[in-house]
Amino acid sequence: MRVYLFSIVFCFFFLSCDKKTAVEKAVEEIPMDIKVERFDKVFFESKPEDLQKIKKQYPFFFPAGVPDSVWTNKIQNPLWRELYGEVQKKYSDIEPVRSELMTLFKHIKHYFPKTKTPKAITVIAEMDYNNKVIYADSLVIISLELYLGKEHKFYEFPKYIKQNFEQRQMMPDVVSSFAASKINFGKDKTLLNQMIYYGKQLYLKDLLLPEYTDAEKMGYTPKEINWCQENEAYIWRYFLENDLLYSDEPKLSSRFIAPAPFSKFYLEIDNESPGQVGAWIGWQIVRSYAENNDIPLADVLKMNAKELFEKSKYKPKK
Repeated sequence: MRVYLFSIVFCFFFLSCDKKTAVEKAVEEIPMDIKVERFDKVFFESKPEDLQKIKKQYPFFFPAGVPDSVWTNKIQNPLWRELYGEVQKKYSDIEPVRSELMTLFKHIKHYFPKTKTPKAITVIAEMDYNNKVIYADSLVIISLELYLGKEHKFYEFPKYIKQNFEQRQMMPDVVSSFAASKINFGKDKTLLNQMIYYGKQLYLKDLLLPEYTDAEKMGYTPKEINWCQENEAYIWRYFLENDLLYSDEPKLSSRFIAPAPFSKFYLEIDNESPGQVGAWIGWQIVRSYAENNDIPLADVLKMNAKELFEKSKYKPKK
């Protein structure tokens, strides 16, 4: 009997692995070539007299009405040049980034065949951590100054923000920006809608970044992801007992969805919790829906939050 049961378990394991391998094999066979242009290198290694040539080559980086003196001063500014030097130390070889982009966009092409393969351009911007990556129809713009490593001397940000200034966070950020073009937030301001919106985004990372850990997809430390897993039932019970799911109270976003040093239950556990636990729960709901319903990915991403939740059969792990 033990041998029989072992055989069944082994077969299920083998079929599961084989299914995953089939997807990855299909992904690997997709033809793909991505070019990475170093605008940051072109800009900071040019002379002021080269500015017109650069503007002609990259017009979208030079808004109308901004005098040329702003750009020539930036080229020569010692602080900007020091920042460029630090970026160049880290990314003198851009091939690892290009290779990861290739792998990611092969996955994107597998799940979204009509998606154009974009051109990637690296920049050094204003350390706007809300826009580390900008994905447009044919462009991916990556701000390299925000991927120098969380302990870099230039970062004067709170710990929960700068912990994601690692190179490993670059591809999850690309997916987050890509997801904005595939998932419609809608007019519903309830906590549930916000949870499902970000849950769909994280579910996309499951498919597009299969080699990444849940902590990396979420932008958490391993300790933070463990806290969510261990307290999943408690978080869910708190949301239900306080009638939060269908509430559109504006503060719920900052309490449970937006990046923050911790979530705000207004209890003693707050300082132990990571921010964004509502997004994490939304992720588990979308995962549960995908596991329990055979429906194309595009339809999952379009589905109304309330309907998805009700059909998800979600139950928190105890």
